[in-house]
Amino acid sequence: MTIEHDIKDVELATGGRYRIEWAGQEMPVLKQIRERFEKEKPLKGVRISACLHVTTETANLMQTLQAGGADVVLTASNPLSTQDDVAASLVAHNEIPVYAIKGEDNETYYKHIHASLDHKPHITMDDGADLVGTIHKDRREILETIVGGTEETTTGVIRLRAMANDGALEFPVIAVNDSDTKHLFDNRYGTGQSTLDGIIRATNILLAGRVVVVAGYGWCSRGIASRAEGMGANVIVTEINPMRALEAVMDGYRVMPMQEAAKIGDIFVTATGDINVIDTHHFEAMKHGAIVSNSGHFNVELNLQGLADMSESEPTLVRPFVEEYKVSGRSIYVLGEGRLINLAAAEGHPASVMDMSFANQALGAEYMMRNAETLENSVYTIPEDVDMEIARLKLVAMGIDIDTLTEEQETYLNQWQEGT
Repeated sequence: MTIEHDIKDVELATGGRYRIEWAGQEMPVLKQIRERFEKEKPLKGVRISACLHVTTETANLMQTLQAGGADVVLTASNPLSTQDDVAASLVAHNEIPVYAIKGEDNETYYKHIHASLDHKPHITMDDGADLVGTIHKDRREILETIVGGTEETTTGVIRLRAMANDGALEFPVIAVNDSDTKHLFDNRYGTGQSTLDGIIRATNILLAGRVVVVAGYGWCSRGIASRAEGMGANVIVTEINPMRALEAVMDGYRVMPMQEAAKIGDIFVTATGDINVIDTHHFEAMKHGAIVSNSGHFNVELNLQGLADMSESEPTLVRPFVEEYKVSGRSIYVLGEGRLINLAAAEGHPASVMDMSFANQALGAEYMMRNAETLENSVYTIPEDVDMEIARLKLVAMGIDIDTLTEEQETYLNQWQEGT
């Protein structure tokens, strides 16, 4: 290969290309954007460093950005989420530099992030804000080339808003996660289905009749809870937000503190974006055979170091992605090293839902290049009309028609004189 890269095996490229094409069939909105990008080249000459999950869906986004004229480099946003055949295909067939190997250690992970930043990007594209964080902490010399960035996840947006509030953020960022066509669909339906897919692939357990404890009741957790309930699980929700806890109760779930849920749960899933959501005192309360997983972006949601310190011996890998910890004679099973279980043990979100999320990424990059000069160093949401256009394109692709307002209805909604 003439382009720089660090992947597992370029010989995997053919299989990766077939899977990328398969996913592309389920991404009609992104396809329409790609066709326009090929004609208009709105990203011509723009260098983009992307730190995203290296999956078939991401590959379709990279091809779309490239079609728009962008010079793209891709690195993994999680050590266990890379699909090695996809990385190989992007290198071999699209000549996109990729730095990602499934299972890479922490040192390699950050070495790859730095390699992507050597690209001196105009735009950063993040899934968890590790690119932005690394730039601000260790690579400030490249700030002068950066126009702005985009961020995919709830966790990343939380970090970026904290930076903006502290006055530490040095360039504007589009919070893709805050678009309705992202979080209402990707987070709820994508995370809901793919999380259970990962748990089932890792364990081959029956969910029906099990007590599933879901930490948090944001959009990701709502999806997990509803899909678990749909498969016959008895769902418990834990929350710190009174409004969300009330919603969970009204949706028919039991709500209680994690300490109480820990005593009766069979399967635990965290998706909060916070640290030590399941802590040592929770592990201590769990019953024999408890299964613990995480679907939040970082594995810090589980206090795995604390669990290791409590354990009577080194953890045992009893199945792929299933480690057994022995605590006071009980077995506690941790899935996927506490990392995103839907990507560690499965393939992540279905392409159909990522179609809208990555449409937001592509249009977010275009919007940033057109409007960066008017934006402050803060976190922004894609304009509502762009969000609505993505929804419209998705409906068209699904063959679904909707009503439009008549002139009379438009007039009625924009006046106040006419009443009952």
